[in-house]
Amino acid sequence: FLAAALDPTEIIAMTKEEEIIEWDEREGVIKARREWRVGNLIAQQKPLHNPSTEKTVALLCNVIRKEGLRIFDLTKDFEELQARIFCLQIWRPEISLPNFSEEGLLDKIETWAAPFLEKVKRRDDFKKLNLLHLLNPLFSWDQMQMLNKYAPEKIKVPSGSEISLSYTADGNNPVLAVRLQEVFGLSDTPTINEGRTPVLMHLLSPGYKPVQVTQDLRSFWTNIYPEVRKELRVRYQKHSWPEDPWT
Repeated sequence: FLAAALDPTEIIAMTKEEEIIEWDEREGVIKARREWRVGNLIAQQKPLHNPSTEKTVALLCNVIRKEGLRIFDLTKDFEELQARIFCLQIWRPEISLPNFSEEGLLDKIETWAAPFLEKVKRRDDFKKLNLLHLLNPLFSWDQMQMLNKYAPEKIKVPSGSEISLSYTADGNNPVLAVRLQEVFGLSDTPTINEGRTPVLMHLLSPGYKPVQVTQDLRSFWTNIYPEVRKELRVRYQKHSWPEDPWT
């Protein structure tokens, strides 16, 4: 008997309209609706098909912070770039470079990710974004030039090929994995970082099998190559194995 009939039209003036945009973690999708409330009571709600771009982007930035960079497609190219930056920060701490740790990147999520999130509606859409392209705004032109100068992505060898270097985040010497035949005529171990950092050479057979690991190519040619040549001449008879690897 304490209940009273209510005509909803009588409280329309009392309702507060609100745009609700949420991330459904289970389904990995944005869900948006418009609600009319009296206090905490929902008087009415309808799906919202065109939610505020600003609110949606802010929500997605928080999703990235919570789930981490793994929400993107973390390609080998990204990992190599990250390792190159870490190495250069160790080798030349005087050079100012972006903080490329996961924590550092998430701290600046609004700077590099927000401008590209307008079309993201579900978790799979993050995988379609080119992470390296998103991160470009973090670099100045000078910083990118410094990175390419001191920690290059590739090294050119006597065969004319440009071989990718493999860096590690701990600042160890990067690895140059190259077929032995492509470095005939190379007297000394290549260096980067203006000659301060020699690469670690993984010399490979024509079938890309390990032959020798060295940081002293001159010593390899003098002391080890003659024996290696005997073995490779038998295994790879169609290839040329000169007695003089220096020229």
